[in-house]
Amino acid sequence: MTISKTQRGRAAAAVSLTAVLALTATACGDDGTSSGSDGSGKGEITFWDNNGGPRTAIWTEIIKDFEKKYPDIKVKYVPIPIADVQSKYDTAIAGGGLPDVGGVGTAYLANMVSQEALEPLNDRIEDSTLQGKLVESMVASVTSAAGRGDDMYTVPTSANNGVLWYRTDLFEAAGLEAPTTWAKFYEAADKLTDAKNNKFGYTIRGGAGSIAQALDAVYGQSGITSFWDGDKTTLNDPKNVEALEKYAGLFKKTTPAADVNNDFTKMVAQWDTGTIGMLSHNLGSYQDHLKALGEEKFAGIPAPIGDSGTRVQVSNPVDGLGLFKSSENKDAAWKFIEFAASHESNSKWNESAGAIPANTEAAKDPWIKESEPTSLAAGALTDGSTKVVDLPYYLPDWNNISKADNEPEFQKLLLGKITAKDFLDKMADELNEANKEWQERSNG
Repeated sequence: MTISKTQRGRAAAAVSLTAVLALTATACGDDGTSSGSDGSGKGEITFWDNNGGPRTAIWTEIIKDFEKKYPDIKVKYVPIPIADVQSKYDTAIAGGGLPDVGGVGTAYLANMVSQEALEPLNDRIEDSTLQGKLVESMVASVTSAAGRGDDMYTVPTSANNGVLWYRTDLFEAAGLEAPTTWAKFYEAADKLTDAKNNKFGYTIRGGAGSIAQALDAVYGQSGITSFWDGDKTTLNDPKNVEALEKYAGLFKKTTPAADVNNDFTKMVAQWDTGTIGMLSHNLGSYQDHLKALGEEKFAGIPAPIGDSGTRVQVSNPVDGLGLFKSSENKDAAWKFIEFAASHESNSKWNESAGAIPANTEAAKDPWIKESEPTSLAAGALTDGSTKVVDLPYYLPDWNNISKADNEPEFQKLLLGKITAKDFLDKMADELNEANKEWQERSNG
């Protein structure tokens, strides 16, 4: 019998975790799944920022505001680079050392819930000022991603919708219309490319984080609006295969060759300092573009509209704040979460990040209308103009499948070593198996 890479990874992780837990079971219950306690509601708490660096300044400001309101609580701020956050959590869950509060997004929520690291928050929310003040779609997203029925394990703070950024100055000079449809997108990618002079129409993400961006382009073009058809994924539907062939075909034709290794940091920096026409990223890079280019040289729109006349996007991770089960001061930690998700703090954080607020009052603040990309993205998700394909964040294996297992395969696709069908068939098989296992555990 052939054992897949995914199965080997799960088996190795399970053996490693079991061994570590066995060694720490007698160590005074200090592993990441200990029950903790509510504590006094005072003292020091530790907060892990899951995007340390880009968001450090705004979190420092919010923490200062919090400590002014609650002088008996001190917050120890620990910035974790976004690329390291899941491995950092996994290590702490296995060996101890988890924070009291941490940034927990839907992309890796199921993995943490399955390891019993997080406290369910429904009762605390019902008894707090947040009751009825959180955007319903984001609540639904974090609840679904946890995979535990109606239980919530992270308080949503923001949604970071996908955006097609484009250089308005380059489009105007070339006599091109905004890339509002996929046809216009491909036309612009071709027309803005002059490889001999290092000018390209598009930059494609080939490094870390490439899969979600590729899936956005695939479903956006095919018009398929559901990730599942019964128990089987639609990922390798022939329409998606055709769409991926066309999208991957842009590499080195209308994109730089360096794109094969570019993660979002390199891709954004390349776009901000070069002469590339378009970039697919999200609202999180708005401030970078504004600083580098000024508001007159670029604009951002939701995903292009497909041939059917409908805009289709894959779901983007919702970010949030989780309360760790092992915390010895949960009441103080909860006060921080409640404060950070309140109207003023949530608005301040999302304005800085250029993201969509999860607090319903913050979502009505004037700055959203003044920020055109955020306003358009928020509208696309709420006005019925966009069909959202929900990615299966609830599968504990989702992150492994969509990152470690298949990002190298996507690079092979770009380099012409495998076909689009090969790539999608492999990933579909792994997802179908992961979904089958998840359903068996859920119904067992």
